Amino acid sequence: MPEQVTNTIMMVRPAAFQKNEETAINNFFQQASGDVESAETIQKHAMVEFDGFVFKLRAHGINVIVFEDDEKNGTPDSIFCNNWNSFHEDGTVYFYPMFAENRRKEVRMDIVDALQNDFQISKIHSFTHWETKGHFLEGTGSIIMDRPNHLAYASISDRTQQEVLMDFSDKTGFEVITFTAYQTVEDKRLPIYHTNVMMCMGEEFVLICLDCIDDPGEQEMLRKSFQNTGKTIIEIVEAQIDQFAGNMLQVKNKDEKRFVVMSESAYQSLDHHQLKELRNHGDLIHHPLPTIEKYGGGSARCMMAEIFLQPNRAL
Repeated sequence: MPEQVTNTIMMVRPAAFQKNEETAINNFFQQASGDVESAETIQKHAMVEFDGFVFKLRAHGINVIVFEDDEKNGTPDSIFCNNWNSFHEDGTVYFYPMFAENRRKEVRMDIVDALQNDFQISKIHSFTHWETKGHFLEGTGSIIMDRPNHLAYASISDRTQQEVLMDFSDKTGFEVITFTAYQTVEDKRLPIYHTNVMMCMGEEFVLICLDCIDDPGEQEMLRKSFQNTGKTIIEIVEAQIDQFAGNMLQVKNKDEKRFVVMSESAYQSLDHHQLKELRNHGDLIHHPLPTIEKYGGGSARCMMAEIFLQPNRAL
């Protein structure tokens, strides 16, 4: 049976992190840049946050493979490396179609080539041809996978579209379960840009903001699916979504110990009961990411691409 959590994650160290104007169109978590802090200051702070986060993960025995971005690439969002790829136990690597044109340059074969030195990669399949048709699906930002049950949950938005989801289902065999999650922006209910901002799937739990789903029928559909697969439901509210409490990831270390990883802002937003529930599924790792969250509109989970490939040797 496929694993739900991995002990190996990939991260990309930013070279020119800043607010991406191309993604700000529908990522309402992003805030303005340039008025208070210079681009150089933003990049410096982002690197400090990134390096501290990697150090903390490694200190807990989690295998973190870091690749460097190049400023010449013109990829301000390269730090959110989970959006262009997914790596699977059967040796398949998938590439995904990205909404913003400058994010499409994040797809890097050199990273896959480097990973092939340590992991078994048997097939590479790309969905990026959908970009020419104006259809998008941004990796594990768009898709929340329940790998053992072969289910893929996805909130429909400009970045997560039905046509590509059906193609994904055909190619992978995952059953796709769709819904629409909203956030309030200037008194309007607008689709949340990525599913992983409001939902996290663990081995035995799912953390989700059901309040973001305005359709009661969709809420009930999800509850039944979680119950059928034996998941404990941990609910959060929209105010906690604003602090990136939905943007978590369960991982394990080399000794099989489980952790739930999040940002400091996410951790501080959770109440005693929610924290107690999460600790049933692993120790909590939390790290300050204020610059990355403010200007990038993403958080801890967005920075981690899970590697489920089989190793060529013991890591």
